[in-house]
Amino acid sequence: MKHLLSTTDPTVMAFAKALLQGEDIDCFELDVNMSILEGGIGIFPRRLMVSEEDYFPARQTLMDNGIEVEAIS
Repeated sequence: MKHLLSTTDPTVMAFAKALLQGEDIDCFELDVNMSILEGGIGIFPRRLMVSEEDYFPARQTLMDNGIEVEAIS
C-alpha cells in the first residue's frame, strides 16, 4: 500500500474515495478512529492508501479533479 492523500477535511476524503471507486481503484482510509482520541474536532489527518500498481492512476485521477496529492517520494 502507498500513501496517496492526507487531509483533515472529511468532504475531500469522501470525494477522493468516490472518484477512485468510480475508476475501480481500491482504496483504504487509515486513522478513521483517531476522532476518539481528539474528541471529534478533526485535528488529526486521515490517510488514503492505494495499492502499488494503482498508485499512479489514482494519483492522476485525483489531480485531474483538483485534489492535491502528496509529493512523489
